[in-house]
Amino acid sequence: MRDVLSAILPDWRRGATAGLATVVNTFKSAPRLPGAAMLVTAGGDAVGSVSGGCVEGAVYELASQVKDDGQPALVRYGISDDDAFAVGLTCGGIIDIFVEPVSRQHFAELDDVAQDIAAGRRIGVATVIEHPEAGRVGRHLIVRPGGWEGDLGSERTNHAVGDDTQGLLAAGRTTILTYGVDGQRLDTGMRVFFASYAPPPRMVVFGAIDFAAALSRQGAFLGYRVTVCDARPVFATPARFPDAAEVVNAWPHRYLKDQFDQGLLDARTVLCVLTHDPKFDIPVLEVALRGGPVAFVGAMGSRRTHEDRMARLREAGLSEAELSRLHSPVGLDLGARTPEETAVSIAAEFIAQQWNGSGEPLREIDERIHHDEQL
Repeated sequence: MRDVLSAILPDWRRGATAGLATVVNTFKSAPRLPGAAMLVTAGGDAVGSVSGGCVEGAVYELASQVKDDGQPALVRYGISDDDAFAVGLTCGGIIDIFVEPVSRQHFAELDDVAQDIAAGRRIGVATVIEHPEAGRVGRHLIVRPGGWEGDLGSERTNHAVGDDTQGLLAAGRTTILTYGVDGQRLDTGMRVFFASYAPPPRMVVFGAIDFAAALSRQGAFLGYRVTVCDARPVFATPARFPDAAEVVNAWPHRYLKDQFDQGLLDARTVLCVLTHDPKFDIPVLEVALRGGPVAFVGAMGSRRTHEDRMARLREAGLSEAELSRLHSPVGLDLGARTPEETAVSIAAEFIAQQWNGSGEPLREIDERIHHDEQL
């Protein structure tokens, strides 16, 4: 829903109804992840995507119908039948899509949810997508750290879902939960889709050089909130890094330690050290590799630089287990030459790390294209 919020709100605020289609479950090589959404506005405009094009037309028609009649629907699209021209996914995947009307009547808390998402506050939305009582389908529970609001049809259900989704919210997970018809912890009766809206993941780039400028552009493109940090004020300026959310003039290791101490880094965070200078590299890598769990720690440099770096880190007392977390020299072998190409190489490695990808050409592997999330 996050990607179509700006298109939903004008209709919601003026009392109109839109139709929202959300991917709630996927199987095999589905083109979009759970949470991907397509909106049909009150005026009939389509915004967003649920399948990359395979079933958009059919979903548009269904969302238009739901917008008009106010009746939510849960539908499954499987493999298309080319001979019969049936609607389906040519990739061989299967997706479940929940389509619901969105208005002040159907989703009274939407404006508050939008404000929390815009402010970077952690929030989740639990939606009943299947229940034998039609009146419960489409109800929402808004989940925040330590509490919830809304009504899924009974207090027992509210407490069960509200309690169970606290851990999912903390981990930033989006998934389906199954209960009995009144919130009993059973595996049949009611299904609830929980969408977690965490603040954007962070990328912290150390070293205010041309490679950092290219990497900050790549990171912003991928949805990261990018910070560039360098101790040299003449280089660490916002004008040189227009794609970064912030440019910090500080010693890298001190800044990074402060970020860990404040709990501002998490298991989605990407750290990239591009300074090429041991007096900066070694202290910040000590903090990075000994700090809390982050998704990726990479350092740029030649193989000679890498060997010297590893020796210095061992002298500093880092264990082999800690050193094994370091991706150095950072990046996949793309033959990159320019800063922009190098940024793609680095991004390719941390994407592969996140999704447990092999980094091999798809035409040379005989495995499913979409991997399960590793982190």
